[in-house]
Amino acid sequence: MNSGEQGFLKIIERERGLQRRLSAARLSMIAIGGAIGTGLFLGSGFAIGLAGPAVLLSYAVGALIALLLMGCLAEMTIAHPITGSFGAYAEYYIGPLAGFLVRYAYWTCIVLAVGTEVTAVALYMHYWFAAAPGWVWILAFSALLIAINARSVNVFGAVEYGLSAIKVAAIVIFIVLAAYLLWSAPSRLSGTAGAGATIGLRNYTAYGGFLPHGIWGAWVAVIMAVFSYLSIEMIAVAAGEAQQPQVAVRRAFRSTVLRLILFYLLTLALILAIVPWTEAGIDESPFVKVMRALAIPGAAAIFNFVILIAALSAMNSQLYITTRMMFSLARAGYAPRRFGALSERGVPVQALLLSSIGIAIAAVLSVLAPKSAFILMVSISAFGAMFTWMMIFVTHYYFRRARAAQPPAGFRMIGFPLTTLLGAALMAAVLLTTAFTDTFRLTLAFGLPFMAALCALYWYRQARDSSSASAA
Repeated sequence: MNSGEQGFLKIIERERGLQRRLSAARLSMIAIGGAIGTGLFLGSGFAIGLAGPAVLLSYAVGALIALLLMGCLAEMTIAHPITGSFGAYAEYYIGPLAGFLVRYAYWTCIVLAVGTEVTAVALYMHYWFAAAPGWVWILAFSALLIAINARSVNVFGAVEYGLSAIKVAAIVIFIVLAAYLLWSAPSRLSGTAGAGATIGLRNYTAYGGFLPHGIWGAWVAVIMAVFSYLSIEMIAVAAGEAQQPQVAVRRAFRSTVLRLILFYLLTLALILAIVPWTEAGIDESPFVKVMRALAIPGAAAIFNFVILIAALSAMNSQLYITTRMMFSLARAGYAPRRFGALSERGVPVQALLLSSIGIAIAAVLSVLAPKSAFILMVSISAFGAMFTWMMIFVTHYYFRRARAAQPPAGFRMIGFPLTTLLGAALMAAVLLTTAFTDTFRLTLAFGLPFMAALCALYWYRQARDSSSASAA
C-alpha cells in the first residue's frame, strides 16, 4: 500500500456505510442525467441569444474545459473512489480549508441548480396548463423525487436510468428528425415565404453574421456552456456507491464525455440551422420550436414532455449528489452529525431534506419573479460550479506532484501539467468574466461574500475546537 492510499484510509473509514450498488451503466446515466437537462433544453436558448450562431464556439470551449476536467477527475477518482470525491481530494492534497470550501461551494451550487431544474419544470408545465401557478408543479414534482431519493440508492439508480434512457433516445430522435427537416427544406417551399424558407445553413450568417455580438458575446456564452455541462463531475461522487468503482468509473467517464459533446454540439448546430437565432429565448425551449417547425401534429407537445422528463432526471441526479456531498461534510465534521446519519436503507435522509432547500427558493422566486426566476437561479448557482471546477484542476496539480514517484492507478491525464493548468486558467477567466456582464453580475456579488463567510466559519470552528482541546 502506497503512502497516498495510507493517508486516505482515515477519510475512507469515516465515509463508510453507503451501499455499493451502482453499475457502470447506471453510473454513466447518473452523469448524463445531471448534465443533459435544463442547460441544454432551456439554457441553450439563452446562450444563443448571447452569442448568436457563434454559440457553437462557446459550447466547443465549454466542451474542451469539460474534457480536461473529466481527465483530471478520472485519474483522481480511480485512485480514490469515495463519496467525498474532489472535496476529499482537496482536503488531503491541498489542505483542510480547501476541502471545506470546495465541498460547501459545490453543495450550495447543486442545491441552487436543483432550483433551476424545478423552475424549468414549471415553465414546461405552463405549455399545457397556462393558468396554473408554477409553485404547484414545483412542490408536486419535488415531493415525488425526494421520495425516490429517500428509498435507496438502488431505487434511485433504476429510476434515473429509465429517465435518462428516455432523454437520450429523444435526443437521438430529435437529431434524426431535425437533420431530415434541414435536408428536405430546400425542396419544400423553396423560394416561398414561409417556415421552410427560413430553414438552412444560411441561418448561420443571415442575421448579423456568424458573430453578431462579436467575440465578447461568444465568450460570455461560455458561462452558460459551462453551466450546461455542470454535473458531469457527478460520476466522481457516485463512485463511492459503485460496484467495482475503478472499472465503472473508467468506462463511465469515457462514454459520458463523448455523448455529451456529441449531443450538445450536434443538436445546437441543427437548432441554429432551423430556427433563426434571433428567435431564441427562455420563454420556450428552442427544441420545442424546432419540433413545431416539423408541422407534425402533436410533435411540439410530445417533445415538451420529453424535456420535462429531462429536467426531472437532472433534478433527480442533483438531489442525489448534493445529498452525498452534505453526507461527506457531516462525516468530516464540517456539518452537524445528524446529516451524516444513514437510514436502514443506507440513505442519508436528513442530508437529503436539507439539500432540498433550493426547491423552496425556486418556489418563492416563481411567485415573486416568474419570468426571471430561471436566470436568477443560474447566475447565483454558477459561482459554486465554476469555483469547484477550477479547484478540481488545482487539486489535480497537487495530486500529481504528491504522487510523482508512484505508478498510475489505471488512468493518466495526458499532457500534464499543461492541460491541467490550461483548464484552471480557462475556468478562472470564465469566472472573472461574470463581473463584466449584466446577466451574471450576481455570480461574484453572491460568490465572494459567500466564500468570505465560509472562511470565517472555518476559522471560527478551528479556534473553537482548539480552545476545547486546550481546556480538556
